[in-house]
Amino acid sequence: MGTPLESRAEQAEEVITRLEEAYPDSTISLRYSNRLELLIAVMLSAQCTDERVNKETKHLFEKYDGPEAYAAVSQEELAEDLNSITYYNNKAKYIRSACTTIIEEHDGEVPDTMDELTELSGVGRKTANVVLQHAHDVVEGIVVDTHVQRLSRRLGLTNEEYPEPIEQDLMGIVPEGYWQQFTHLCIDHGRATCTARNPDCADCVLADICPSAKGDSEIDLASGESW
Repeated sequence: MGTPLESRAEQAEEVITRLEEAYPDSTISLRYSNRLELLIAVMLSAQCTDERVNKETKHLFEKYDGPEAYAAVSQEELAEDLNSITYYNNKAKYIRSACTTIIEEHDGEVPDTMDELTELSGVGRKTANVVLQHAHDVVEGIVVDTHVQRLSRRLGLTNEEYPEPIEQDLMGIVPEGYWQQFTHLCIDHGRATCTARNPDCADCVLADICPSAKGDSEIDLASGESW
């Protein structure tokens, strides 16, 4: 198996260095033009690809202009507009409720604190972190999506299984100036090489420092199962 560096902090910095070289233009892939659009796009992206979300929001954002429009539309109509998105009924409900709260409690503006964002329906810490980082330029955590979760375990950066404890581990070893970019780098590498089911370890820039590398390791540390 690959040999990770001596400390997790050193391992994290080496991972960042290599992935920055491999993906120099890494950034958020969701398309949006304002804070509300970003919030809704991230809510829709849960267990759904960004590519699919971008395809659907192109039409959605043309139809709905501002939180009032989402709050006023019926559950049935909004759900129909989202019917190619996973869990579209629940997401329609969350969007309508969140927009109602934004109108009633935040003067129609997407809030800019973690506590206020996570009080909105359908908004957890991951979604709130994305909105804070990209809509408000506030970086107070690391977005842990499925790619970050998988790569951070495979690379030996954490033994935790769930997003919030993984985030806490990563915040202790990833330099603060890279908290935002770390997520984008992991997403790009997770899509291109370190996929969930069949990672291309033979062509991976991290293979020699990855304790999960196929061919060397018998275990995928992301799942705890044998390759």
